[in-house]
Amino acid sequence: MDAPLTPPDPFAPARLGPLTLKNRFVKAATFEGVSPDGLVTPELIEYHLRPVRGGVGMTTVAYLAVAPEGRTDDGCMWLRPSAVPGLRRLTDTVHEEGALVAGQIGHAGPVANAAKNGVPSLAPSKSFNPLSMKVTRSITEAEIERVTMDYARGAELMADAGFDSIEIHLAHNYLLSSFLSPKFNKRKDDWAGSLENRARFPRQVVAAVRAAAPAHMAVTAKISLDDGVPGGFDVPESVEFARMLEADGHLDAIEMTGGSSLANPIYLFRGDAPREDFAKAMPPIGRLGFKLLGARFMPSYPFEEAYFRPKALMVRDAVDLPLIFLGGVNNLSTVQQAMADGFQFVAMGRAVLREPDLINRMREGTQSEGNCIHCNRCMVSIWSGSRCVVDHPDPIVASAPVA
Repeated sequence: MDAPLTPPDPFAPARLGPLTLKNRFVKAATFEGVSPDGLVTPELIEYHLRPVRGGVGMTTVAYLAVAPEGRTDDGCMWLRPSAVPGLRRLTDTVHEEGALVAGQIGHAGPVANAAKNGVPSLAPSKSFNPLSMKVTRSITEAEIERVTMDYARGAELMADAGFDSIEIHLAHNYLLSSFLSPKFNKRKDDWAGSLENRARFPRQVVAAVRAAAPAHMAVTAKISLDDGVPGGFDVPESVEFARMLEADGHLDAIEMTGGSSLANPIYLFRGDAPREDFAKAMPPIGRLGFKLLGARFMPSYPFEEAYFRPKALMVRDAVDLPLIFLGGVNNLSTVQQAMADGFQFVAMGRAVLREPDLINRMREGTQSEGNCIHCNRCMVSIWSGSRCVVDHPDPIVASAPVA
């Protein structure tokens, strides 16, 4: 895809498949941590209202698991009929504010905490999960088909709940991403080996979601540019995978990210690694292990604006699908550069977590740079209500679920 001769105005309306967003700013999916029963609470609605009132064109609810074993832990929401009324209240409230709402649909796979979920975790190959201190077993062929149907049912429930867009999570070594990664997919069957084989499950799921979603909903996918670990999914394969997804014809856009929740989480965020904060939040046995191995599991990376840009440009040059730029978007100049590069939307996480009204300030010309300091301590707050702990150090006490 060639960069546009005249970059679009990021504050003007823009099309995303069947949708029209009021601008090109998307609140990225960042786990909210305020649904202790796996159902919508008033705090979850307020969490999304803040950036919506602050100017984003669409907010993204994270993380909607398609099955009980697909939750990251027992506080993660999963898509079942009892969740629909609360989700409908959330989407209706966002729509009343003039914005759209996406939901991130996924299966945590080897990242799932089996000890907290109370059900075994699934992965391409047998592996050990240091978070739950349990072995994750290899998913069977029958379970691959069942999980595919779980995604389709999840898409139908999201339509019932009034979502405008579905973002399929194909990144961070969650189940579908772990199938793509040679490091985590050690199977000996037709779901492993070549990229064509490793991509079968993710592509099958994307097709199932698109078939289940009504035409008025957009369907996008979040893919990893690379896992950030030796032997993992890397840029040449991510470019080829993006070509596959485009050829399949089921997606309205691709969002690009990177890093591994299993092996290198700070690679996604860049900046400081809050290892001491993580250790304090863990049970005693996990705390000891984290103190011994935390520096290896969670190294720090220097923060820089638009840190995924060089690799994202490689995808942009390979496909004509609309692309959502993510990673270190903190300044208006970064947004404008993304538009000049040919990306159609920008997704922002930490910047609007700290300053929910940052987009309005940028539009009004009163502020051009966010105040996030990239300490990444917000990562640890997911267990007590995701927030900028610099500005809001106290935990959030979630209310009863919305009826």
